[in-house]
Amino acid sequence: MKYPTFFKLFLFSAVLLFLSCTKTTNTDTKTKLQEKIKKEEVKDKYDVKENYTKKEVDIVMRDGTKLHTTIYSPKDTSKKYPILMQRTPYSSKPYGEGQFRTKIGPNSFLMKEGNIIVYQDVRGRWMSEGVYDNMRPYIPNKKGKEFDEASDTYDTIEWLTKNVDNTNGKVGIWGISYPGFYATYSLLDAHPALKAVSPQACIGDFFFDDFHHNGAYLLSYWRVTALFGHEKTEPTSEAWYKFADLPTKDQYQFFLDAGPLSNLDTYYKKDNVFWTQLKEHPNYDDFWKKRGIIQHLKDIKPAVMVVGGLFDAEDLYGPFETYEKIENNSKNYNIMVFGPWSHGDWARDKKRQAIGNVYFGDDISHNFQKNVEAKFFNHFLKGEGDENTDLSEIQIFDTGKKEWNSYDSWPPKNIEKKTFYLSENALTDTPGTRALAFVSDPKKPVPYSEDIKMVFTPRKYMTDDQRFAARRTDVLVYETPVLTNNMTLSGEILATLKVATTGTDADWIVKLIDVYPPDTEDIKETQEYLKMSNYHMMVRSEVLRGRFRNDFSKPEAFIANQKTEVSIKLQDVHHTFLKGHKIQIQVQSTWFPLIDLNPQTFVPNIFKAKAEDFKKQTHTVFPDSAIEVSVLK
Repeated sequence: MKYPTFFKLFLFSAVLLFLSCTKTTNTDTKTKLQEKIKKEEVKDKYDVKENYTKKEVDIVMRDGTKLHTTIYSPKDTSKKYPILMQRTPYSSKPYGEGQFRTKIGPNSFLMKEGNIIVYQDVRGRWMSEGVYDNMRPYIPNKKGKEFDEASDTYDTIEWLTKNVDNTNGKVGIWGISYPGFYATYSLLDAHPALKAVSPQACIGDFFFDDFHHNGAYLLSYWRVTALFGHEKTEPTSEAWYKFADLPTKDQYQFFLDAGPLSNLDTYYKKDNVFWTQLKEHPNYDDFWKKRGIIQHLKDIKPAVMVVGGLFDAEDLYGPFETYEKIENNSKNYNIMVFGPWSHGDWARDKKRQAIGNVYFGDDISHNFQKNVEAKFFNHFLKGEGDENTDLSEIQIFDTGKKEWNSYDSWPPKNIEKKTFYLSENALTDTPGTRALAFVSDPKKPVPYSEDIKMVFTPRKYMTDDQRFAARRTDVLVYETPVLTNNMTLSGEILATLKVATTGTDADWIVKLIDVYPPDTEDIKETQEYLKMSNYHMMVRSEVLRGRFRNDFSKPEAFIANQKTEVSIKLQDVHHTFLKGHKIQIQVQSTWFPLIDLNPQTFVPNIFKAKAEDFKKQTHTVFPDSAIEVSVLK
């Protein structure tokens, strides 16, 4: 009788455990068993080179530009396969004959069962010709040789379906983050062969994703500017950009010592196109508007599965907006999946799914890949291709109960609005009578994390313990009594702050926090210096640069000491605050160095602010400020 590999591994591991607990353990026996386990693991490992052939081609676009494309085709030619493609600015490496990726396709299930997997360097990146344009604008009704990412995708699919052997003529596209943006782009003027697209952690609008949040510049992404800002002049297999070599591992201190943003010009000169664009376009002008993709999502034809992480620090806005725009403006098959993931976690193979100190469960990504992602692509590329996929319209993880929920629409239909007022350190059903004030000092800004680190892009902070912030005098705290029943918030959160400042500009940050009970036990992921007892888990947070409170295109100074309304839309949540927990709201004006410092005196362009523009100011939050949430009935 033959046993599956995983069962044999289990038996070997059990024997080793038994022998390790026995005083008479024979060292030679243990060694032999360990060697056998290693052999079984190697035997079970999937070898792409053994199962696929690889071909690199340069596909000519309508304007004559050649885009470098790598094609992995199954060696088993007894049947025809669909094409699964990713277009990327991050390289289709490895280049060269005989050089193979160790993993191809969206996940291992789709790789092992056989699909034609294609990677393409987008225009102006790596081995492709042309000039790169960061978030290249879409051109409706293109004429002649006019091109954009939609036409490049169309031309590529046209070539693949005519020139790749053994294909069934159906194409799917997937991508995470920037490749997710290109996946969304493929939906515009889609090729008839394109049947299924999965934009994942997809950028929707560069003024609200990644480098900006509601007008505030994400200083924490500053190092990434090198990746997108330096252009190349010819195809290359080697990186032509270099990341800044910083003299410290303490990012808070580095950026504090650096001072105004203009001082960072030391690291990025005019040859960094993206840094120049950021500085010259501080407002939501036509430059940024043209680079948004979501406003074009109308009359979409291919099937779509939008995927996102509820704790994605980089691209949370894009996936929600992409699903919503398609749902409201198209009649195609359109579903959405949101799990307890940070950026791209769903494509990884982690057993325990945790974000920072918060654990959500085992095999969450594995189950998504097998039972959702593979099922989606197989249905539309190999199966019936109708809307009967057995997949729910909405699959979203409850990050409080730590379980999956399915709905027919988003937000769910059975919700009701509830308003909490920020009343004298409490969340109440009616406005209070006393305003609270705090002093905001640009020289001592509130950290976004208590960890001392230098990260390439921040991620863990999305569930970080917020006690360090709650205990500062420049952070206001409002919370409910201990809950006597569960309360599930499902959908968007709208903060309507009534504020005043002694200055003429300010940033406003609102954080939604789940306060754990005192008897909460530590877990494997708990950081050594922390305890989960009374843990303040950040569930959602957002910033609004106050100058954009009325219009992102037209910055407007505050009138000193005048009561003013500032509305902040926090991205959607699906979180149950359990009985015994408390709901907390924190309000602050600095969040460093996640976002850059606001001078708190109005200047036309903060990228050009001088050191003397940064002033300490007193901010007031009035008790008729409110937080509107959607509560699941």
